Amino acid sequence: MKEMVETARAQTKTASPQDAHDAAAAGHVILDVREPGELQQDGCVSGSLHIPRGVLESKADPDSGAAEAALTSRRDDAGIYVLCASGARAALAAHTLCQMGYDAAIIEGGLQAWKDDGLPVEGAS
Repeated sequence: MKEMVETARAQTKTASPQDAHDAAAAGHVILDVREPGELQQDGCVSGSLHIPRGVLESKADPDSGAAEAALTSRRDDAGIYVLCASGARAALAAHTLCQMGYDAAIIEGGLQAWKDDGLPVEGAS
């Protein structure tokens, strides 16, 4: 798995949490690929789209019966910033999205770096 994450990082754009925050303010999407329990426990970025990593491909495929319109409608738009807890799942997810024709970037350091930078999070228990 470590090699897969390293390859994904090497082949995918990255963004700092602040850059992703600024892009979201300009209308770009922050995609959170953590599991629902993590969202409840640790909170989430306000306005982010939540699709767990395990179902991303089916939700990102416009021809899938399980497609997520909030994501597939952005396929030709620039700027999907992918977030997880610390960055590994986000790297794999962003790399996959790029292979599927999306313009995606990894938010370096994930939600932990987002919080460390003092950026807003909502719903943490």
